[in-house]
Amino acid sequence: MERLEIQRTEKEKLQKLETKYLERRNEELEELYLLEACFPEAEKLKRDSRLLSQWKHYIQCDGSPDPSISQEINTFISLWKEETNETFEAVTAKSKLVLNLIEKLKLILLETPSYDLQEKNIIQYQESILELQKLLHLKFNIATEILLRQASTLADLDSGNMEKVIRDENVTLYVWANLKKNPRYRSIRFSETQIGFEIPRILATSDIALRLLHTHYDHVTPLGPVPTGSQEHTSMVTYFGKDEVKSVEAAVSKDLQEEYKEQENESNSVHEEETKVDEQGGIEGQTSSVQEEPEATKYELEMKLLSETVLAGKHWKTDGISNVSYKSEDRLITFSLETFGPVTLIQDAHVNMPYQSWELRPLDVNKVLLTVTTVFTEIQIQIKENLCMLASIKLNNKKHSSILEEKWMTPVSFIIALKEAGLNIFPTGHSHFYVVINYKLPLVEVKAYRQMALLSSAFAFGWSKWNTVCDSKKVVFQVREHLPKEEPIQNPNWTLLMFSGDRAQSLKINESSDAFSEALKEETEFHSTLYHMVKDFASEEAMKKVRCSNCQFVDSVCHMLLSTRLLSYS
Repeated sequence: MERLEIQRTEKEKLQKLETKYLERRNEELEELYLLEACFPEAEKLKRDSRLLSQWKHYIQCDGSPDPSISQEINTFISLWKEETNETFEAVTAKSKLVLNLIEKLKLILLETPSYDLQEKNIIQYQESILELQKLLHLKFNIATEILLRQASTLADLDSGNMEKVIRDENVTLYVWANLKKNPRYRSIRFSETQIGFEIPRILATSDIALRLLHTHYDHVTPLGPVPTGSQEHTSMVTYFGKDEVKSVEAAVSKDLQEEYKEQENESNSVHEEETKVDEQGGIEGQTSSVQEEPEATKYELEMKLLSETVLAGKHWKTDGISNVSYKSEDRLITFSLETFGPVTLIQDAHVNMPYQSWELRPLDVNKVLLTVTTVFTEIQIQIKENLCMLASIKLNNKKHSSILEEKWMTPVSFIIALKEAGLNIFPTGHSHFYVVINYKLPLVEVKAYRQMALLSSAFAFGWSKWNTVCDSKKVVFQVREHLPKEEPIQNPNWTLLMFSGDRAQSLKINESSDAFSEALKEETEFHSTLYHMVKDFASEEAMKKVRCSNCQFVDSVCHMLLSTRLLSYS
Protein backbone atom coordinates (compact mmCIF):
# COMPACT_ATOMS: atom_id res chain seq x y z
CA MET A 1 0.00 0.00 0.00
CA GLU A 2 2.87 2.33 0.83
CA ARG A 3 4.49 1.63 -2.54
CA LEU A 4 1.24 2.23 -4.38
CA GLU A 5 0.72 5.48 -2.52
CA ILE A 6 4.19 6.67 -3.53
CA GLN A 7 3.47 5.77 -7.16
CA ARG A 8 0.12 7.58 -7.02
CA THR A 9 1.76 10.67 -5.55
CA GLU A 10 4.49 10.63 -8.20
CA LYS A 11 1.90 10.23 -10.94
CA GLU A 12 -0.12 13.18 -9.65
CA LYS A 13 3.03 15.27 -9.44
CA LEU A 14 3.97 14.45 -13.05
CA GLN A 15 0.42 15.18 -14.22
CA LYS A 16 0.58 18.61 -12.60
CA LEU A 17 3.94 19.29 -14.21
CA GLU A 18 2.57 18.12 -17.57
CA THR A 19 -0.43 20.42 -17.22
CA LYS A 20 1.82 23.34 -16.26
CA TYR A 21 4.08 22.57 -19.25
CA LEU A 22 1.15 22.61 -21.69
CA GLU A 23 -0.35 25.79 -20.20
CA ARG A 24 2.80 27.85 -20.70
CA ARG A 25 3.97 26.19 -23.93
CA ASN A 26 2.61 28.90 -26.26
CA GLU A 27 4.05 31.65 -24.09
CA GLU A 28 7.49 30.02 -24.07
CA LEU A 29 7.46 29.46 -27.83
CA GLU A 30 6.46 33.10 -28.39
CA GLU A 31 9.51 34.20 -26.42
CA LEU A 32 11.74 31.76 -28.31
CA TYR A 33 10.54 33.14 -31.66
CA LEU A 34 11.49 36.63 -30.52
CA LEU A 35 14.98 35.43 -29.61
CA GLU A 36 15.35 33.54 -32.89
CA ALA A 37 14.73 36.74 -34.81
CA CYS A 38 18.52 37.04 -34.65
CA PHE A 39 18.85 34.41 -37.40
CA PRO A 40 17.00 36.27 -40.19
CA GLU A 41 18.71 39.45 -38.98
CA ALA A 42 22.10 37.75 -39.43
CA GLU A 43 21.10 36.61 -42.92
CA LYS A 44 20.13 40.17 -43.80
CA LEU A 45 23.53 41.41 -42.62
CA LYS A 46 25.29 38.76 -44.71
CA ARG A 47 23.31 39.77 -47.77
CA ASP A 48 24.12 43.45 -47.13
CA SER A 49 27.78 42.51 -46.75
CA ARG A 50 27.78 40.72 -50.12
CA LEU A 51 26.21 43.76 -51.80
CA LEU A 52 28.68 46.10 -50.08
CA SER A 53 31.58 43.93 -51.23
CA GLN A 54 30.35 44.20 -54.83
CA TRP A 55 30.01 47.97 -54.49
CA LYS A 56 33.52 48.34 -53.03
CA HIS A 57 34.92 46.32 -55.90
CA TYR A 58 33.07 48.52 -58.37
CA ILE A 59 34.37 51.83 -56.97
CA GLN A 60 37.95 50.54 -56.60
CA CYS A 61 38.40 50.28 -60.38
CA ASP A 62 41.63 48.31 -59.93
CA GLY A 63 41.27 46.45 -63.22
CA SER A 64 40.39 43.09 -61.67
CA PRO A 65 37.05 41.62 -62.79
CA ASP A 66 34.04 40.93 -60.58
CA PRO A 67 33.81 37.14 -60.99
CA SER A 68 30.05 37.17 -60.33
CA ILE A 69 29.46 39.26 -63.46
CA SER A 70 29.75 37.03 -66.53
CA GLN A 71 30.68 39.86 -68.91
CA GLU A 72 33.63 40.94 -66.75
CA ILE A 73 35.02 37.46 -66.16
CA ASN A 74 34.59 36.49 -69.83
CA THR A 75 36.42 39.66 -70.92
CA PHE A 76 39.25 38.88 -68.47
CA ILE A 77 39.57 35.32 -69.84
CA SER A 78 39.49 36.48 -73.48
CA LEU A 79 42.13 39.19 -72.96
CA TRP A 80 44.45 36.79 -71.13
CA LYS A 81 44.10 34.20 -73.87
CA GLU A 82 45.38 36.81 -76.35
CA GLU A 83 48.61 37.31 -74.38
CA THR A 84 50.94 34.72 -75.92
CA ASN A 85 54.51 35.47 -74.88
CA GLU A 86 54.36 35.61 -71.09
CA THR A 87 57.29 34.30 -69.07
CA PHE A 88 56.77 31.73 -66.35
CA GLU A 89 57.38 34.43 -63.72
CA ALA A 90 54.67 36.60 -65.33
CA VAL A 91 52.17 33.72 -65.35
CA THR A 92 53.05 32.89 -61.74
CA ALA A 93 52.34 36.50 -60.74
CA LYS A 94 49.03 36.46 -62.65
CA SER A 95 48.09 33.14 -61.05
CA LYS A 96 47.56 34.91 -57.71
CA LEU A 97 44.72 36.93 -59.21
CA VAL A 98 43.30 33.91 -61.06
CA LEU A 99 43.32 31.72 -57.94
CA ASN A 100 41.69 34.55 -56.01
CA LEU A 101 38.92 34.77 -58.62
CA ILE A 102 38.39 31.00 -58.44
CA GLU A 103 38.22 31.19 -54.64
CA LYS A 104 35.68 34.02 -54.81
CA LEU A 105 33.47 32.05 -57.18
CA LYS A 106 33.60 28.98 -54.96
CA LEU A 107 32.68 31.09 -51.92
CA ILE A 108 29.76 32.66 -53.79
CA LEU A 109 28.44 29.17 -54.52
CA LEU A 110 28.88 28.07 -50.90
CA GLU A 111 27.89 31.21 -49.01
CA THR A 112 24.92 32.44 -51.04
CA PRO A 113 21.63 30.92 -49.81
CA SER A 114 19.86 28.74 -52.36
CA TYR A 115 16.94 31.16 -52.61
CA ASP A 116 19.34 33.88 -53.83
CA LEU A 117 21.01 31.66 -56.47
CA GLN A 118 19.38 30.90 -59.79
CA GLU A 119 20.27 27.74 -61.68
CA LYS A 120 21.75 29.77 -64.55
CA ASN A 121 24.04 31.59 -62.08
CA ILE A 122 25.28 28.32 -60.60
CA ILE A 123 26.07 26.99 -64.09
CA GLN A 124 27.76 30.28 -65.02
CA TYR A 125 29.99 30.31 -61.89
CA GLN A 126 30.98 26.65 -62.34
CA GLU A 127 31.84 27.21 -66.00
CA SER A 128 33.93 30.26 -65.06
CA ILE A 129 35.84 28.20 -62.46
CA LEU A 130 36.57 25.48 -65.01
CA GLU A 131 37.60 28.01 -67.66
CA LEU A 132 39.99 29.76 -65.25
CA GLN A 133 41.52 26.46 -64.09
CA LYS A 134 41.94 25.25 -67.66
CA LEU A 135 43.43 28.53 -68.85
CA LEU A 136 45.84 28.78 -65.91
CA HIS A 137 47.20 25.31 -66.59
CA LEU A 138 47.48 26.08 -70.32
CA LYS A 139 49.41 29.27 -69.51
CA PHE A 140 51.85 27.31 -67.35
CA ASN A 141 52.40 24.88 -70.23
CA ILE A 142 53.04 27.68 -72.74
CA ALA A 143 55.36 29.50 -70.32
CA THR A 144 57.31 26.25 -69.78
CA GLU A 145 57.72 25.90 -73.55
CA ILE A 146 59.01 29.48 -73.78
CA LEU A 147 61.46 28.71 -70.97
CA LEU A 148 62.73 25.61 -72.77
CA ARG A 149 63.45 27.67 -75.89
CA GLN A 150 66.11 29.41 -73.79
CA ALA A 151 67.53 26.10 -72.50
CA SER A 152 71.02 26.56 -74.00
CA THR A 153 71.45 29.96 -72.34
CA LEU A 154 70.43 28.50 -68.98
CA ALA A 155 72.84 25.53 -69.09
CA ASP A 156 74.49 24.51 -65.81
CA LEU A 157 78.27 25.02 -65.83
CA ASP A 158 79.02 21.67 -64.18
CA SER A 159 76.65 19.28 -65.95
CA GLY A 160 76.12 21.21 -69.16
CA ASN A 161 72.38 20.55 -68.90
CA MET A 162 69.62 23.04 -68.14
CA GLU A 163 68.30 23.12 -64.59
CA LYS A 164 65.78 25.77 -63.51
CA VAL A 165 63.81 26.17 -60.28
CA ILE A 166 61.13 28.89 -59.90
CA ARG A 167 59.36 29.23 -56.55
CA ASP A 168 56.20 31.04 -55.49
CA GLU A 169 53.74 30.66 -52.59
CA ASN A 170 51.33 28.85 -54.92
CA VAL A 171 53.61 27.10 -57.42
CA THR A 172 57.09 25.57 -57.57
CA LEU A 173 58.53 24.70 -60.98
CA TYR A 174 61.45 22.34 -61.65
CA VAL A 175 62.65 22.10 -65.27
CA TRP A 176 65.53 19.96 -66.59
CA ALA A 177 66.65 19.70 -70.22
CA ASN A 178 69.10 17.11 -71.57
CA LEU A 179 71.55 19.27 -73.51
CA LYS A 180 74.77 17.22 -73.11
CA LYS A 181 73.19 13.79 -73.81
CA ASN A 182 75.79 12.07 -71.63
CA PRO A 183 74.73 8.39 -71.12
CA ARG A 184 76.58 8.29 -67.79
CA TYR A 185 74.59 11.23 -66.46
CA ARG A 186 71.32 9.42 -65.64
CA SER A 187 70.66 10.27 -61.99
CA ILE A 188 69.53 13.87 -61.55
CA ARG A 189 68.69 15.78 -58.39
CA PHE A 190 67.58 19.39 -58.35
CA SER A 191 70.00 21.48 -56.34
CA GLU A 192 68.96 22.40 -52.79
CA THR A 193 65.95 20.06 -52.96
CA GLN A 194 65.18 16.42 -52.21
CA ILE A 195 63.51 16.00 -55.60
CA GLY A 196 65.23 13.96 -58.27
CA PHE A 197 64.80 11.26 -60.90
CA GLU A 198 66.59 8.58 -62.87
CA ILE A 199 66.22 8.15 -66.62
CA PRO A 200 66.75 5.00 -68.74
CA ARG A 201 69.93 4.76 -70.80
CA ILE A 202 68.04 5.16 -74.08
CA LEU A 203 66.60 8.49 -72.93
CA ALA A 204 69.93 9.69 -71.57
CA THR A 205 71.11 10.23 -75.14
CA SER A 206 67.85 11.75 -76.42
CA ASP A 207 66.48 15.26 -76.78
CA ILE A 208 64.25 15.27 -73.71
CA ALA A 209 63.19 17.68 -71.05
CA LEU A 210 61.34 17.10 -67.80
CA ARG A 211 59.06 19.38 -65.81
CA LEU A 212 57.89 18.91 -62.22
CA LEU A 213 55.11 21.33 -61.30
CA HIS A 214 54.24 21.41 -57.61
CA THR A 215 51.05 23.38 -56.92
CA HIS A 216 49.64 24.26 -53.50
CA TYR A 217 46.17 24.07 -54.99
CA ASP A 218 44.24 21.30 -56.75
CA HIS A 219 44.26 21.82 -60.51
CA VAL A 220 43.59 18.19 -61.42
CA THR A 221 40.46 16.92 -59.66
CA PRO A 222 37.26 17.61 -61.64
CA LEU A 223 34.87 20.18 -60.20
CA GLY A 224 32.18 18.38 -58.22
CA PRO A 225 28.53 19.39 -57.82
CA VAL A 226 27.68 22.34 -55.59
CA PRO A 227 27.30 21.00 -52.01
CA THR A 228 23.73 21.45 -50.90
CA GLY A 229 23.60 19.33 -47.73
CA SER A 230 25.09 21.41 -44.93
CA GLN A 231 24.90 24.67 -46.91
CA GLU A 232 21.22 24.36 -47.60
CA HIS A 233 20.13 23.30 -44.15
CA THR A 234 22.48 25.82 -42.57
CA SER A 235 21.05 28.73 -44.53
CA MET A 236 17.45 27.57 -44.63
CA VAL A 237 17.10 26.98 -40.91
CA THR A 238 17.86 30.60 -40.20
CA TYR A 239 14.62 31.68 -41.80
CA PHE A 240 11.88 29.74 -40.10
CA GLY A 241 9.84 31.61 -37.56
CA LYS A 242 6.51 31.55 -35.78
CA ASP A 243 4.35 30.67 -38.76
CA GLU A 244 6.86 28.43 -40.53
CA VAL A 245 8.05 26.06 -37.84
CA LYS A 246 5.99 23.13 -39.14
CA SER A 247 7.51 23.35 -42.61
CA VAL A 248 11.11 23.35 -41.41
CA GLU A 249 11.49 19.59 -41.42
CA ALA A 250 10.70 19.45 -45.14
CA ALA A 251 12.68 22.57 -46.11
CA VAL A 252 15.69 22.08 -43.88
CA SER A 253 16.37 18.42 -43.58
CA LYS A 254 15.01 16.91 -46.78
CA ASP A 255 18.40 15.48 -47.71
CA LEU A 256 19.07 14.27 -44.18
CA GLN A 257 15.65 12.65 -43.89
CA GLU A 258 16.27 10.78 -47.16
CA GLU A 259 19.73 9.84 -45.97
CA TYR A 260 18.49 8.20 -42.83
CA LYS A 261 14.89 7.18 -43.51
CA GLU A 262 15.79 3.48 -43.52
CA GLN A 263 17.80 3.78 -40.27
CA GLU A 264 14.67 4.81 -38.37
CA ASN A 265 13.26 1.32 -38.97
CA GLU A 266 16.37 -0.33 -37.57
CA SER A 267 14.74 -3.64 -36.71
CA ASN A 268 12.83 -4.05 -39.98
CA SER A 269 15.08 -2.99 -42.82
CA VAL A 270 18.57 -2.15 -43.91
CA HIS A 271 19.87 0.68 -46.00
CA GLU A 272 21.13 -0.29 -49.43
CA GLU A 273 22.80 2.35 -51.55
CA GLU A 274 23.23 1.96 -55.30
CA THR A 275 25.74 4.54 -56.41
CA LYS A 276 26.83 5.78 -59.76
CA VAL A 277 29.75 8.10 -60.38
CA ASP A 278 29.10 10.64 -63.11
CA GLU A 279 31.68 12.38 -65.28
CA GLN A 280 31.95 15.28 -62.84
CA GLY A 281 32.68 12.98 -59.91
CA GLY A 282 29.25 13.40 -58.30
CA ILE A 283 27.21 10.61 -56.75
CA GLU A 284 23.64 9.76 -57.58
CA GLY A 285 21.94 7.46 -55.10
CA GLN A 286 18.79 5.38 -54.86
CA THR A 287 17.56 3.86 -51.63
CA SER A 288 15.45 0.77 -51.35
CA SER A 289 14.23 -1.45 -48.55
CA VAL A 290 15.15 -5.12 -48.31
CA GLN A 291 14.52 -7.89 -45.81
CA GLU A 292 16.39 -7.74 -42.52
CA GLU A 293 20.00 -8.91 -42.64
CA PRO A 294 22.76 -9.05 -40.03
CA GLU A 295 24.49 -5.72 -39.30
CA ALA A 296 27.81 -7.02 -40.65
CA THR A 297 26.19 -7.86 -43.99
CA LYS A 298 24.59 -4.41 -44.14
CA TYR A 299 27.88 -2.55 -43.73
CA GLU A 300 29.81 -4.96 -45.93
CA LEU A 301 27.30 -4.29 -48.70
CA GLU A 302 27.55 -0.52 -48.30
CA MET A 303 31.35 -0.52 -48.20
CA LYS A 304 31.53 -2.89 -51.19
CA LEU A 305 29.32 -0.58 -53.24
CA LEU A 306 31.37 2.44 -52.26
CA SER A 307 34.74 0.79 -52.80
CA GLU A 308 33.69 -0.22 -56.30
CA THR A 309 32.93 3.43 -57.10
CA VAL A 310 35.21 6.17 -53.20
CA LEU A 311 35.50 8.68 -56.06
CA ALA A 312 39.23 8.78 -55.57
CA GLY A 313 39.61 5.39 -57.27
CA LYS A 314 38.16 6.81 -60.49
CA HIS A 315 40.84 9.46 -60.78
CA TRP A 316 43.82 8.30 -58.66
CA LYS A 317 45.78 5.05 -58.46
CA THR A 318 48.66 3.77 -56.32
CA ASP A 319 50.23 1.73 -59.13
CA GLY A 320 53.88 2.48 -59.80
CA ILE A 321 54.58 4.09 -56.40
CA SER A 322 57.26 2.34 -54.32
CA ASN A 323 59.83 2.88 -51.55
CA VAL A 324 57.39 4.94 -49.53
CA SER A 325 58.73 6.15 -46.18
CA TYR A 326 57.66 8.80 -43.68
CA LYS A 327 59.86 10.65 -41.20
CA SER A 328 57.41 11.90 -38.59
CA GLU A 329 59.90 14.23 -36.88
CA ASP A 330 60.68 16.06 -40.13
CA ARG A 331 57.14 15.53 -41.49
CA LEU A 332 58.77 14.31 -44.69
CA ILE A 333 57.35 11.72 -47.11
CA THR A 334 59.67 10.17 -49.68
CA PHE A 335 58.68 7.81 -52.50
CA SER A 336 59.70 6.59 -55.93
CA LEU A 337 57.65 6.66 -59.15
CA GLU A 338 57.93 4.31 -62.11
CA THR A 339 56.23 6.72 -64.51
CA PHE A 340 55.53 10.43 -64.73
CA GLY A 341 52.08 11.80 -64.02
CA PRO A 342 50.08 13.86 -61.51
CA VAL A 343 50.79 12.92 -57.89
CA THR A 344 48.66 13.76 -54.89
CA LEU A 345 48.54 13.02 -51.18
CA ILE A 346 45.05 11.89 -50.14
CA GLN A 347 43.82 11.68 -46.56
CA ASP A 348 40.82 9.68 -45.38
CA ALA A 349 38.10 12.32 -45.12
CA HIS A 350 36.64 10.61 -42.05
CA VAL A 351 39.81 9.92 -40.09
CA ASN A 352 38.59 12.27 -37.32
CA MET A 353 35.10 10.76 -37.08
CA PRO A 354 33.30 9.86 -34.92
CA TYR A 355 34.44 12.38 -32.31
CA GLN A 356 35.23 11.21 -28.80
CA SER A 357 33.86 14.29 -27.04
CA TRP A 358 33.19 18.02 -27.45
CA GLU A 359 32.65 21.19 -25.44
CA LEU A 360 31.34 24.68 -26.25
CA ARG A 361 32.45 27.29 -23.70
CA PRO A 362 32.05 31.10 -23.48
CA LEU A 363 35.34 33.05 -23.52
CA ASP A 364 34.23 36.67 -23.61
CA VAL A 365 31.31 38.81 -24.72
CA ASN A 366 30.08 37.22 -27.99
CA LYS A 367 33.07 34.90 -28.11
CA VAL A 368 33.21 31.14 -27.52
CA LEU A 369 35.64 28.24 -27.71
CA LEU A 370 34.54 25.02 -29.41
CA THR A 371 36.69 21.99 -28.57
CA VAL A 372 36.32 18.79 -30.60
CA THR A 373 38.31 15.77 -29.45
CA THR A 374 38.94 12.94 -31.91
CA VAL A 375 40.97 9.73 -31.67
CA PHE A 376 44.10 11.52 -32.92
CA THR A 377 43.48 15.21 -32.46
CA GLU A 378 42.07 17.89 -30.20
CA ILE A 379 40.91 20.87 -32.27
CA GLN A 380 39.99 24.17 -30.62
CA ILE A 381 38.03 26.77 -32.58
CA GLN A 382 37.25 30.30 -31.48
CA ILE A 383 34.08 31.96 -32.77
CA LYS A 384 33.28 35.66 -32.50
CA GLU A 385 30.70 37.72 -34.40
CA ASN A 386 30.77 36.41 -37.99
CA LEU A 387 34.30 34.98 -37.80
CA CYS A 388 36.05 31.73 -36.83
CA MET A 389 39.68 30.99 -35.98
CA LEU A 390 41.75 27.90 -35.30
CA ALA A 391 42.92 28.42 -31.71
CA SER A 392 45.06 25.29 -31.26
CA ILE A 393 45.68 21.72 -32.37
CA LYS A 394 46.97 18.86 -30.28
CA LEU A 395 48.26 15.63 -31.81
CA ASN A 396 48.74 12.83 -29.30
CA ASN A 397 48.35 15.40 -26.49
CA LYS A 398 51.20 17.53 -27.89
CA LYS A 399 50.61 21.04 -29.25
CA HIS A 400 50.99 21.22 -32.98
CA SER A 401 51.51 24.41 -34.97
CA SER A 402 49.48 25.31 -38.05
CA ILE A 403 49.55 28.16 -40.56
CA LEU A 404 45.83 28.60 -39.92
CA GLU A 405 46.27 29.62 -36.29
CA GLU A 406 45.41 33.23 -35.43
CA LYS A 407 43.72 33.78 -38.81
CA TRP A 408 40.10 34.95 -38.56
CA MET A 409 37.83 33.84 -41.41
CA THR A 410 34.13 33.65 -42.20
CA PRO A 411 32.63 30.26 -41.25
CA VAL A 412 32.47 28.95 -44.85
CA SER A 413 36.06 30.02 -45.66
CA PHE A 414 37.23 28.60 -42.34
CA ILE A 415 35.61 25.21 -42.98
CA ILE A 416 37.20 25.03 -46.45
CA ALA A 417 40.63 25.94 -45.01
CA LEU A 418 40.35 23.37 -42.22
CA LYS A 419 39.41 20.63 -44.67
CA GLU A 420 42.30 21.51 -46.97
CA ALA A 421 44.67 21.34 -43.99
CA GLY A 422 43.50 17.78 -43.26
CA LEU A 423 41.50 18.77 -40.16
CA ASN A 424 38.16 17.52 -41.43
CA ILE A 425 35.45 17.49 -38.74
CA PHE A 426 32.62 18.28 -41.12
CA PRO A 427 30.41 15.33 -42.15
CA THR A 428 28.84 15.13 -45.61
CA GLY A 429 25.72 13.41 -46.86
CA HIS A 430 27.69 10.17 -47.30
CA SER A 431 29.72 10.16 -44.07
CA HIS A 432 27.41 7.67 -42.37
CA PHE A 433 28.65 5.00 -44.81
CA TYR A 434 32.17 5.28 -43.43
CA VAL A 435 31.73 5.74 -39.69
CA VAL A 436 29.36 4.48 -37.03
CA ILE A 437 27.12 7.39 -36.10
CA ASN A 438 24.72 8.16 -33.29
CA TYR A 439 21.69 8.91 -35.47
CA LYS A 440 19.35 11.69 -34.32
CA LEU A 441 16.31 13.07 -36.11
CA PRO A 442 17.52 16.03 -38.19
CA LEU A 443 14.83 18.40 -36.92
CA VAL A 444 15.74 17.61 -33.29
CA GLU A 445 19.40 18.26 -34.10
CA VAL A 446 18.65 21.54 -35.84
CA LYS A 447 16.48 22.86 -33.01
CA ALA A 448 19.10 21.83 -30.44
CA TYR A 449 21.94 23.59 -32.28
CA ARG A 450 19.92 26.77 -32.76
CA GLN A 451 18.98 26.99 -29.10
CA MET A 452 22.47 26.05 -27.89
CA ALA A 453 23.82 28.88 -30.07
CA LEU A 454 21.31 31.31 -28.53
CA LEU A 455 22.58 30.40 -25.05
CA SER A 456 26.28 30.07 -25.88
CA SER A 457 27.30 33.55 -24.67
CA ALA A 458 26.63 32.60 -21.03
CA PHE A 459 26.38 28.80 -20.87
CA ALA A 460 28.85 25.99 -21.53
CA PHE A 461 27.68 22.79 -23.22
CA GLY A 462 29.40 19.44 -23.22
CA TRP A 463 29.27 15.87 -24.51
CA SER A 464 27.36 13.25 -22.54
CA LYS A 465 27.78 9.49 -22.78
CA TRP A 466 24.00 9.12 -22.37
CA ASN A 467 23.39 10.75 -25.76
CA THR A 468 24.21 7.41 -27.41
CA VAL A 469 21.76 5.55 -25.17
CA CYS A 470 18.60 7.63 -25.58
CA ASP A 471 16.57 7.11 -28.76
CA SER A 472 16.92 9.03 -32.03
CA LYS A 473 14.10 11.44 -31.15
CA LYS A 474 16.01 12.91 -28.20
CA VAL A 475 19.45 14.36 -27.51
CA VAL A 476 21.27 14.46 -24.17
CA PHE A 477 24.10 16.86 -23.28
CA GLN A 478 25.60 18.64 -20.29
CA VAL A 479 25.10 22.34 -19.57
CA ARG A 480 26.24 24.80 -16.93
CA GLU A 481 26.31 28.54 -16.49
CA HIS A 482 29.69 29.96 -17.39
CA LEU A 483 30.02 33.72 -17.55
CA PRO A 484 32.85 35.05 -19.75
CA LYS A 485 36.23 35.63 -18.08
CA GLU A 486 35.41 33.14 -15.32
CA GLU A 487 38.33 30.91 -14.47
CA PRO A 488 37.86 27.32 -15.72
CA ILE A 489 36.69 25.06 -12.89
CA GLN A 490 38.52 21.78 -12.35
CA ASN A 491 35.39 19.72 -11.62
CA PRO A 492 32.46 21.85 -12.74
CA ASN A 493 28.94 21.03 -11.67
CA TRP A 494 27.15 20.12 -14.89
CA THR A 495 23.40 19.70 -15.34
CA LEU A 496 22.28 16.88 -17.60
CA LEU A 497 19.56 17.96 -20.05
CA MET A 498 17.42 15.91 -22.42
CA PHE A 499 15.78 17.68 -25.35
CA SER A 500 13.33 16.42 -27.98
CA GLY A 501 12.94 19.64 -29.94
CA ASP A 502 9.61 20.35 -28.21
CA ARG A 503 10.39 19.46 -24.60
CA ALA A 504 13.41 20.01 -22.36
CA GLN A 505 14.01 18.47 -18.94
CA SER A 506 16.75 17.98 -16.36
CA LEU A 507 17.65 14.36 -15.75
CA LYS A 508 17.99 12.77 -12.33
CA ILE A 509 21.05 10.79 -13.43
CA ASN A 510 24.56 12.19 -13.98
CA GLU A 511 27.59 11.08 -16.01
CA SER A 512 28.65 8.70 -13.20
CA SER A 513 25.31 6.89 -12.95
CA ASP A 514 25.19 3.15 -13.64
CA ALA A 515 22.26 3.16 -16.04
CA PHE A 516 20.29 5.55 -18.21
CA SER A 517 16.95 6.84 -16.97
CA GLU A 518 14.65 9.57 -18.23
CA ALA A 519 13.47 10.25 -14.66
CA LEU A 520 13.00 13.96 -13.96
CA LYS A 521 15.43 15.61 -11.56
CA GLU A 522 13.86 16.55 -8.22
CA GLU A 523 12.53 20.11 -7.91
CA THR A 524 12.63 20.68 -11.68
CA GLU A 525 9.96 21.10 -14.36
CA PHE A 526 9.34 20.48 -18.05
CA HIS A 527 9.86 23.30 -20.54
CA SER A 528 9.32 23.79 -24.26
CA THR A 529 12.72 25.36 -24.90
CA LEU A 530 16.29 25.12 -23.65
CA TYR A 531 16.16 28.86 -22.93
CA HIS A 532 13.35 28.43 -20.38
CA MET A 533 14.92 25.25 -19.03
CA VAL A 534 18.20 26.92 -18.05
CA LYS A 535 16.33 30.01 -16.87
CA ASP A 536 15.13 27.94 -13.89
CA PHE A 537 18.65 27.68 -12.45
CA ALA A 538 20.56 30.54 -14.13
CA SER A 539 21.51 33.94 -12.74
CA GLU A 540 19.88 37.12 -14.04
CA GLU A 541 23.27 38.27 -15.33
CA ALA A 542 23.57 35.13 -17.49
CA MET A 543 20.10 35.54 -18.97
CA LYS A 544 20.77 39.20 -19.69
CA LYS A 545 23.89 38.27 -21.67
CA VAL A 546 21.86 35.75 -23.65
CA ARG A 547 19.23 38.36 -24.54
CA CYS A 548 21.94 40.83 -25.61
CA SER A 549 23.95 38.41 -27.79
CA ASN A 550 25.14 39.64 -31.18
CA CYS A 551 23.02 38.12 -33.97
CA GLN A 552 26.02 37.38 -36.22
CA PHE A 553 27.79 35.66 -33.34
CA VAL A 554 24.77 33.43 -32.63
CA ASP A 555 24.44 32.64 -36.34
CA SER A 556 28.14 31.70 -36.62
CA VAL A 557 27.98 29.40 -33.59
CA CYS A 558 24.88 27.74 -35.03
CA HIS A 559 26.62 27.37 -38.41
CA MET A 560 29.60 25.62 -36.80
CA LEU A 561 27.38 23.30 -34.74
CA LEU A 562 25.34 22.39 -37.82
CA SER A 563 28.51 21.80 -39.84
CA THR A 564 30.16 19.53 -37.24
CA ARG A 565 26.90 17.78 -36.21
CA LEU A 566 28.31 16.98 -32.81
CA LEU A 567 25.17 15.31 -31.49
CA SER A 568 25.14 12.64 -34.25
CA TYR A 569 28.88 12.22 -34.80
CA SER A 570 30.12 11.87 -31.20
